[in-house]
Amino acid sequence: MVYKQTSQMFNESEQLLLESFVTNCNSDVFCLYNLPEVVKGALFSRYSRSDKSLRRILLDEFINAPEAGLVDPENRASDRLVAIQKATGFYDRVLIGYGDDSVAELGGAHIACENISNIAAKALEDSRLGISPLEKSTRYVPFNSQVNGHYRYCREPSIMGSSYGKLYEKTLDNLFDTYTQLIDPLLVWVRNCIPRDSDTSERGYNSATRAKALDLLRGLLPMATLTNVGLFGNGRAFEYLLVKLNAAPHRELRSLSQSMQWELDQVIPSFVKRAKTERGAKYAQYLSANHQNTELLTQKLLGNRQAASSTTVQLVQYDPQAEMKVVAAILYPHSNLTFEQVRAYVRDLGTSERVDIINTYAGERESRFHRPGRAFEEVYYTFDILADIGAYRDLQRHRVLTQERQRFSISHGYIIPPELIDADLVKPYKEVLDIAAETTELIAKDLPDASEYVVPFAYLVRWRVKLNLREVYHLVELRSTRQGHPSYRAIAQQMYQQIQIHHPTLVDSMKFVDLNDYALERLSSEQRIDFKLRQQNQ
Repeated sequence: MVYKQTSQMFNESEQLLLESFVTNCNSDVFCLYNLPEVVKGALFSRYSRSDKSLRRILLDEFINAPEAGLVDPENRASDRLVAIQKATGFYDRVLIGYGDDSVAELGGAHIACENISNIAAKALEDSRLGISPLEKSTRYVPFNSQVNGHYRYCREPSIMGSSYGKLYEKTLDNLFDTYTQLIDPLLVWVRNCIPRDSDTSERGYNSATRAKALDLLRGLLPMATLTNVGLFGNGRAFEYLLVKLNAAPHRELRSLSQSMQWELDQVIPSFVKRAKTERGAKYAQYLSANHQNTELLTQKLLGNRQAASSTTVQLVQYDPQAEMKVVAAILYPHSNLTFEQVRAYVRDLGTSERVDIINTYAGERESRFHRPGRAFEEVYYTFDILADIGAYRDLQRHRVLTQERQRFSISHGYIIPPELIDADLVKPYKEVLDIAAETTELIAKDLPDASEYVVPFAYLVRWRVKLNLREVYHLVELRSTRQGHPSYRAIAQQMYQQIQIHHPTLVDSMKFVDLNDYALERLSSEQRIDFKLRQQNQ
């Protein structure tokens, strides 16, 4: 079916003006382009309070408004991206008249943050909603390149300006030297252990084995390692992110906030302007003070206690009534009863009846992309996880849940991939990690926040994860797939197994959990790439 517009017609001159900003002038379905994000947001806000069509509002109140700057003096539509700063005052008046905070979610921006530390990268990626990050991979890109003879890591200003500066550089140089020196011998060992078979192309095999070697060595990379992060987000999320960065204890993050503010002001100025106002400054001060005061109180109350468990994944909280609550949530939208009436009905059901309802709702899942609906959001699970920082970096990307981590430190020790032991390469690996621990402890005495930059990815970090059952399906089935890193695959597998003990019926439809171990995780993915390449060349 083709949707045609019948309620609004445009004359020839109007169509000429519109053509540079909309994908068509005669269908009820169209896209906007060549407009600043702030204009799109203001336009949609006005749209929600008018009986005009969106294109008519665009014509009457934006294109034909001289101060908006959407057309040139000859009244011809411009193909260039409009001069945003020229029109900012106009957009602000539109937002004041027709919008509220939610309007800032209707416009967004892409921004690249390059040559930032992993401390900064984790801060950028910590947003729950509104921002989608993409980070440079430690699996596909070796991190041993140098610029002017120096490895690429953050020379943290407070450390470099202290008596620890030379020790800091020496320690990190040793980490990168060892990382570099172990790549080739480890790659040789991997390829000797797992020869290429006739079903695998040389390209695919080389890529999979190199990824394996880099995965095994990523534990040597310190949090100071420079990386690149690309972000797309809406204005409201960016504004909050800027405030949070301004409240951070790390100078790098506060500086990054200022740089991001400047760049976002070029494309969505009206949506992020409050981050740099007195209101934004007070909000940042509030966040910073609360963080510091809570940290001091926690140290006063718990500072001398030691962790009682070294369990990697521990299910610490779940709902004993989970099954009943999920079944009630399944039935509710298909009835005309109150939720309490449905819950009362479900309480009287037998086990087999509840199982039948849950199985019917989950249906015949043919792939992990077939996820059950929102009834599975009714119950939550809380896990306490102790794993290497590398695994945390991967699992942090799941944003539709609650994650809170403790400080990056050396207090819980580090992991040693068993492959390094088998390859007889563990000695240099351990030596530099132990030296990094000593340096971290020394710096932490005077600069506790800055000391996080020294901590290598191999060290363990503890964090709390709270997620609903629907997200459990997504996270566990995705992160247990063969091509995943062994560290986070083990976490996903344990999460599934622990929920299964208490709620087997609720995870019975979780058909795509992979509990196997693999010698070469990326091989199957590379083989699929080979297949697609062959198809393209046919």
